[in-house]
Amino acid sequence: MTSKIIPTSRLSIHALFSGDESGIPVLFIHGNASSSIYWKEMMESLPAGFRGIAPDLRGYGDTEDRVIDATKGLGDWVEDIQALLEALQIQKYHVIGHSLGGAFIFSLMASHSKQILSATLINPGSPFGFGGTKDEKGTPCFGDFAGSGGGIVNPEFAKLIGEQDRGSYNPQASPRVVMNTFYWKPPFQAANEEELLTGLLSQKVGDNRYPGDFVASENYPFVAPGQYGPINAASPKYIGDTIERFIDSANKPNILWIRGSDDQIVSDHSLFDFGTLGKMGIIPNYPGEEIYPPQPMLSQTRYVLEQYQAKGGKYEEKVMENTAHSPYIEQPEAFNELFHAFIQNI
Repeated sequence: MTSKIIPTSRLSIHALFSGDESGIPVLFIHGNASSSIYWKEMMESLPAGFRGIAPDLRGYGDTEDRVIDATKGLGDWVEDIQALLEALQIQKYHVIGHSLGGAFIFSLMASHSKQILSATLINPGSPFGFGGTKDEKGTPCFGDFAGSGGGIVNPEFAKLIGEQDRGSYNPQASPRVVMNTFYWKPPFQAANEEELLTGLLSQKVGDNRYPGDFVASENYPFVAPGQYGPINAASPKYIGDTIERFIDSANKPNILWIRGSDDQIVSDHSLFDFGTLGKMGIIPNYPGEEIYPPQPMLSQTRYVLEQYQAKGGKYEEKVMENTAHSPYIEQPEAFNELFHAFIQNI
């Protein structure tokens, strides 16, 4: 494993590298509240003949700190990654993304599918964005996309990240507790817990960073997206024509969708979704399931992938039992058996 800062035409990007430079590139895209270090074990176990590349996205890790323009959706990251690939002179590659990084792959493929050999999605966020939509087609609950964007993040969680808090005193917001409760299925704890916590705490917080700005809304849950930061970038408000371009792309790499059976972050009843929380009575003034149901995140992903397949693509869904949001960390051997077979047979 090596760690490098790569100057690009957009910003300086930190990335981890594994394997020989002559190997087939495998691009690893991390999720929210994490960093490239989350891929360390997977990168070290890549089969011979492959080269691992794991960048820290803008707003995370040791990559140069720049504001994310959320009005471009995930476009800033797409352009950043393209600049990194150009700097490394990479033409073709496999890509694997986790959580928000998995959702990002839909945007990447919508614009640059010709370069992608295969795509692996690990517990990806909905291709329609996180929060504020209903039904499998991603219909917004309200016109202002209330329930998505920077206002849906627990501000205490963001505050403790900014303070580099490594404690466990706050059961709802301590980064360590959130990681060990939701990233994987308790009682699992990662052997390199401290290293992973450091990766979580490397996220940039503050003005126009994580979680991003928001505006008041007259619609439940009374916050709507702002214009800056990663959570606004992942709002359905800014998805635009990404899904149509993904489905209609001329080049259609094979897709492997792997998810944990017990994920509480990305599911059809996510505990991070205000539809679920309102239905449970945790958030007051819930307007009812007919108006604001839990976002069917899995159903939305499946719907989009089925449309992709109907247009000539191919995807396979694999469920790893007794795992939660990070099956590649919880059961690495079983995960790698699926992943390695997939990329070696392209």
